[in-house]
Amino acid sequence: MEIKKVVVIGSGTMGSGIAAHLCNANIPVTLLDLKTEISEQARDKIHKSRPPLLLDKSKINNIKVGNILDNFGEVKEADWVVEAVVERIDIKHDIYKKIFKERKKGAIVSSNTSSIPIKVLSEHLSEEEKKDFCITHFFNPVRYMGLLEIVKNENNDLDKINSLKNFCETELGKGAIICNDTPGFLGNRIGVFAMQVAMTEAFKMKLSIEEADAIFGRPMGIPKTGVFGLYDLIGIDLMADVLKSFIKELGQNDPFQIVAKEIPLVKTLIETGYTGRKGKGGFYRVNKTGEVKVMEAINLETGEYSTSKKISIKSDKLDLKKLISREDKYGEYAWSVISKIVKYASSLVPSITKDFNDIDEAMRLGFNWTKGPFEMLEEIGVKTFFGKIDDIKGNTFLENLSQNNNQNFYGSRQKYTDIETFGKAKKKALSLDGNSSAQIYRFNDYNIVEFTTKANALDYDSMDALKKATDKPLIIINESMQFSAGVNLSYTMDFANKNDFQSIEKFIRYFQETCKHLKYSNHPVVSAPSGLTLGGGFEVMVQSNFVASHTNIVVGLVETIVGLIPAGGGCKEMLARWLDTDEAKKDSHYAPLKVFDIIGYGKTATSPVEAEPLKYLKTEDKKIMNRNSLLEVSKKILNENKEFKAPSETEFKLPGKEVLIEMNKIVEKLYNEKIIRDHGVTVAKELAHVLSGGDTTIDKILSEDDLFKLELDAFMRLIETKETQDRIKHTLTTGKPLIN
Repeated sequence: MEIKKVVVIGSGTMGSGIAAHLCNANIPVTLLDLKTEISEQARDKIHKSRPPLLLDKSKINNIKVGNILDNFGEVKEADWVVEAVVERIDIKHDIYKKIFKERKKGAIVSSNTSSIPIKVLSEHLSEEEKKDFCITHFFNPVRYMGLLEIVKNENNDLDKINSLKNFCETELGKGAIICNDTPGFLGNRIGVFAMQVAMTEAFKMKLSIEEADAIFGRPMGIPKTGVFGLYDLIGIDLMADVLKSFIKELGQNDPFQIVAKEIPLVKTLIETGYTGRKGKGGFYRVNKTGEVKVMEAINLETGEYSTSKKISIKSDKLDLKKLISREDKYGEYAWSVISKIVKYASSLVPSITKDFNDIDEAMRLGFNWTKGPFEMLEEIGVKTFFGKIDDIKGNTFLENLSQNNNQNFYGSRQKYTDIETFGKAKKKALSLDGNSSAQIYRFNDYNIVEFTTKANALDYDSMDALKKATDKPLIIINESMQFSAGVNLSYTMDFANKNDFQSIEKFIRYFQETCKHLKYSNHPVVSAPSGLTLGGGFEVMVQSNFVASHTNIVVGLVETIVGLIPAGGGCKEMLARWLDTDEAKKDSHYAPLKVFDIIGYGKTATSPVEAEPLKYLKTEDKKIMNRNSLLEVSKKILNENKEFKAPSETEFKLPGKEVLIEMNKIVEKLYNEKIIRDHGVTVAKELAHVLSGGDTTIDKILSEDDLFKLELDAFMRLIETKETQDRIKHTLTTGKPLIN
């Protein structure tokens, strides 16, 4: 079965997202709603969306729009029709009646519902129609969330379901998991249960919401919003509706019934308009006193707000065994939550899926967990788990595991896909190496380096691992959400706070040496970025020999935003790329001015399509829709370059003072127009000094080391200023940079 044309009915958030992502995959798509004006407005929102739903905004007109009265004939040409209308069964039934009357023979029809079972959706369909009907539950935002649950039942044509799965995997880049027709399917069944356990246990143990979020967050491999922050983000009222649906659909003996019971405080919040971020606030709220905004947190016992407190548990490293072994309320809370999640998830095998690790992958792809419930069990260890767990009677999975005591019960990962993923490769590594900041996986013919710090920020140990791993062809790739958000600013500021600028200079010099070593290694180096690839992370990528990029990247040099300039070769490499253009060969000022504009404004690209015009990526760099394929593509690059020879070192001819005068005029204009302030001028002039080539003339040849020195000297002058240090501290404290 080939899918060459798709119709999406319903242009709300999900319908628009699905249509946009089909457009990303160059699949012709028509978006229909009650009125053409509604679908036109939806298309306009897609075009303006932040973060962008489109890889290439210029393709917005590839999404045709129309209405279900005048343009329903589009269904006749579609190979796949996606229903994404409101969650009202009567409306859905009416739509299906029209679709199956018009669709061409064999075309797939699916619903994007998150909660209504197939048996209910398809109750009026014929046996023949039921074969081609399923649920395709995309997660929001569609472009960025990897999970797609394809829900089937006994009526389906399994060949067609598998064909749809393959299309969604290869063309749309989704982690497409086929699951049974059970309430909440995989992701929401476990994810919402986990949230409710985390919440109800916090109430029971009388923890503050800040304490609960500090544990049910990074230390457990869960996004930093925690449970109460996530509740506010989703909407407290929406979550209440989700819980009502589960209560209705699930049996009375299901443990979900206990954790889904209405909580009086939650009911009060909804009734008083405190529905989360979209309302007056929720568990957290921002209170304004004069010009000062203060984040406040609710007291779970009294319902009163007070200034939110930052909770330090001494570590945000993912170490579950250590976490549950703590002899304090945090350890007790962590064990109570994790053990209940593991017990519930394991009790659902094989009813919701025969492969238990499908549940783990659903949590990874749909909820951004680092580890799913069964991986948590694997890390804790079978012996430790059963030494602490209470009654497991009636839980067949855990009873069997307890009896056979199989420490290696997990087996292979990511069974839902045939792609050789990084997750699968980890299990096959011949040996492990590395340190606390980066892991080295060693294979016969190549090595892999994976960064393991918070946001994969780079430090000495990260560089050590990279250098150590170049004894063979090297692939730099990560399973976490980010490739690297850049150099670890906290690490740098620890030295600055002690006035130990010599140590900062030593580190930056080592960072430069490592990046140069990657570029000129005897073996090829491939970077396979996904997510944030900023600052130092970009400098590692850009000085690799080859790049295989996921389409969902955010890439760029953003150091000026915190009062610094790139100093790991970013200025050097961007100059080299722009000097290689036809325009630069005619005009010696062209490249320095272009790079001055790009780095000066801290410009970022949110897709490879946006990255290429900035020269953050080259035309020949691989761009891949399915993140799971990054390793396969990277290995193919290595295989195609077995006769690799390191490139010759780049030489630079820069105009020096001639172009510096032009740059300073630009800076003066920005200052006069109050676009930048005093320290912005200082940063811009340091950047201009580097990009002009410093004390040089156009007939003088500069080496890469000369450019590295210019970067380092400028960086050190800036890091020693109070203004830059204040900017960095503000960014580290608030997560937001100071403007200008």
